Amino acid sequence: MILFAGDGTIRSAASHKCLKRSCCCDLTHRPSRAKAEIRLRPCLSQVSLIRPSALRIFFEVPCRAGRQMTPRKFQKKQKATARRIWGPVSRPRSAIFAGLVLFSGLFIGAWIPAAAAGTPIGAPSASSAAEDTADSPVGFEAVRVPNGGEPPLVAGIWYPTSTEPRDVPLGSFTQHVAPSGPLKGHALPLIVISHGGGGSYAGHYDTAIALAKAGFIVAAVSHAGDTFDDQSKVLMPWRRPAQLSRLIDFMLKDWQAHADIDPQRIGAFGFSNGGFTVLVEAGGIPDLDKIDPYCAENPRHDLCTALAKAGVHSVAKTVQTPPDAWKPDRRIRAIAAAAPAFGFTFDRTGLASVQIPVLLWRAADDRHQPDSWYEEHLRSALPRPPEYHVEPLAGHYAFLPPCSAQMRGAAPQICIDEPGFDRAAFHQRLNAALASFFSASLQSQSASH
Repeated sequence: MILFAGDGTIRSAASHKCLKRSCCCDLTHRPSRAKAEIRLRPCLSQVSLIRPSALRIFFEVPCRAGRQMTPRKFQKKQKATARRIWGPVSRPRSAIFAGLVLFSGLFIGAWIPAAAAGTPIGAPSASSAAEDTADSPVGFEAVRVPNGGEPPLVAGIWYPTSTEPRDVPLGSFTQHVAPSGPLKGHALPLIVISHGGGGSYAGHYDTAIALAKAGFIVAAVSHAGDTFDDQSKVLMPWRRPAQLSRLIDFMLKDWQAHADIDPQRIGAFGFSNGGFTVLVEAGGIPDLDKIDPYCAENPRHDLCTALAKAGVHSVAKTVQTPPDAWKPDRRIRAIAAAAPAFGFTFDRTGLASVQIPVLLWRAADDRHQPDSWYEEHLRSALPRPPEYHVEPLAGHYAFLPPCSAQMRGAAPQICIDEPGFDRAAFHQRLNAALASFFSASLQSQSASH
């Protein structure tokens, strides 16, 4: 078992050694009682216990001197906190939802969660080569976005600014930004970002910074129900596009600098489940009933093994898709989808309404979403040829920012790439290509409207 503290501390339960200095919550073990005891030092920490089963349980607790509690009491307290912050979650099939933390092989939240208060915790290292801090300062703020009758969505916004940036804690790491700096520029294009399954708005922070340096306003949302700390609605993927549209609503109407956004130049970038999300926003209509025959033919694929382990033997019988589930957002004029999930659920008919520029990016060594069921399938089914990139040696998680040394040790399945693959160099190319694609596509789309 590994203990993560939101201030950057990582501990090994086996050795009880602190792998990184700073105030943290200690994990000790009492063999006579065969249970762990949490001994809390004075600090306010967000920690995660990662069990061998890969289930993540996240805690946010006030640490006080001399205070002790068992994991059972600790978890009970966190559940009460989660209910207070996020509101009630749906009760049906809770066991299924709990078992789907690796749904579609895309769970990435252990290292890029967003705290309930809106501050990203455990985001990837800001040492990424993709984040050039020498010029074009970037402002940043965390916001809450109205979400109908549910608790507000948590989001982050990056944008050009004239204020000198500084190193600002981003959970366990730092980003070089100017917190709440004034927006520099007028009539700027907007890019919204949709993270992968079990992630958070911080999941593509290096891409957000790169786009902001290129003159874009960038907003990313944590998709409630499919985040690091709440996957209770992972089998309701239609919620994601609606949440992304609410983010656009907020940016155009309620954000403090909304008047400086060009509403005719809005693009969307999504990774994995986020790639699926932006395809729907562009007009795609998936058929989730295709998952059952897909898994019958490919029972060893990650999506199918995750469903089987969760006890979902038929998605068609489990998921009741609302008749109005798939609604496009025509304000979006171009999309980029990296390793989009559920690609095989879209056919030519379902993609016929996608008439805006599309950039598809495939990782050549993606073992979570094997070729040719995903990007290649979408490429051939789209009504207009997309811009298409295939990155040699890249795995599924290559689209996430480079990891720190600590995270490579703690989450090798996410952080360690194939020999010969340089993730930092790839992100320089990826971010430059995204900036170029959106600049050209949104300019042409704006002119045509």
